[in-house]
Amino acid sequence: MMNIDQALPLLGGLSPREFMRRHWQRKPLLIRQAIPGFKPSLSITDIRQLVKREEVESRLIWRDAKGWNMKTGPLSKLPPQKQANWTALAQSVDLHDDATAALLRQFRFISDARLDDAMISIASDGGGVGPHFDSYDVFLLQAHGKRRWRISQQKDLTLIPGMPLKILQNFQPEDEYVLEPGDMLYLPPHVAHDGIAEGDCMTISIGFRAPTEATLACGMLEAANDQIMANLGDIGGFYATPVIPGPVLSDTYKDPGVAATETPAALPGGLVDAALAAIRKLQFDEALAARFLGQWLTDLPENADFDPSSDDLDLAQDFPPSGELVLDRCTKMMYWNDSLFINGEVAPVTAGPLLRRLADERRLDCSPALGAELTQVELALMTEGLEDGWLHYSA
Repeated sequence: MMNIDQALPLLGGLSPREFMRRHWQRKPLLIRQAIPGFKPSLSITDIRQLVKREEVESRLIWRDAKGWNMKTGPLSKLPPQKQANWTALAQSVDLHDDATAALLRQFRFISDARLDDAMISIASDGGGVGPHFDSYDVFLLQAHGKRRWRISQQKDLTLIPGMPLKILQNFQPEDEYVLEPGDMLYLPPHVAHDGIAEGDCMTISIGFRAPTEATLACGMLEAANDQIMANLGDIGGFYATPVIPGPVLSDTYKDPGVAATETPAALPGGLVDAALAAIRKLQFDEALAARFLGQWLTDLPENADFDPSSDDLDLAQDFPPSGELVLDRCTKMMYWNDSLFINGEVAPVTAGPLLRRLADERRLDCSPALGAELTQVELALMTEGLEDGWLHYSA
């Protein structure tokens, strides 16, 4: 487990606790040699191949005499490296490469609920995406070559209209840095920035999820709807688990004694009141919020792919005395109180201490003592994980 009070080169000698207090969502931080001697697991050639794949979200951005241009992937052909002023971006590379997934997890001093993905961009000399801002926090790790970053905490974030990209209309840089491999720049939301490649270049962007209030509100309403329908017997919970108990809204509207109307097109006031009374019966509480967030935040994108184990290992019958159980790089596992969420589903087990440890550390060292401590239900769940590929055993 990470010691959040230990100073880290990754954070420029700050501990995770100090970084979160001083910089997170507050001010930028330049970190020289955040990862000393860093060498990316994927080369520029590897990324050129990756963006050709259907399951990889990618973009090509370039600037010519006519202005900014963008093409979405798959990108069957990229410009040659010697051609200036282009950038290719591959999203969620952590879903496709173990080493990139491991790099992403160096930032788990921030909640998994906020950690989003690792995007890798490659560029020729002069390549970039123009001055812009992001609505989320980002760490920009230089992986190959050099990139010149100009940043500004300006208040004017007006965009140029009619562009294929979100380009700032009036970028006024305040600071400038040239990053070399291993250097990293942290930027809070809405800090304007512009990165330009100096020669062949690769940058890894560690991005964080920042849902809007509208997203959270819509999610809560959908969760409440699922709860209502399940209580009416129309749908079942994930893994056949019951939904959180809620009101059974099965009574039909009644209006005995209502007077005859001369204005039949007017909505009845009693029906309006009944609709408001029904919605007030819903329980928008912590339990409902946790269920919605747990399922939503662990839900996997369509391009996540598991490789099930070829071994027929039944952990309940033959628990290994050594080795380790490891979550797949694509697996998302979170918990809240007694609820456990795995890849968008509510697991049919209580989130006990060992399953919480698996979620936090993403691995468990096997031993006879561990096998004896796990319950039969937990062992059955983990055996299913081996069969489905979201969990692996390594001897």
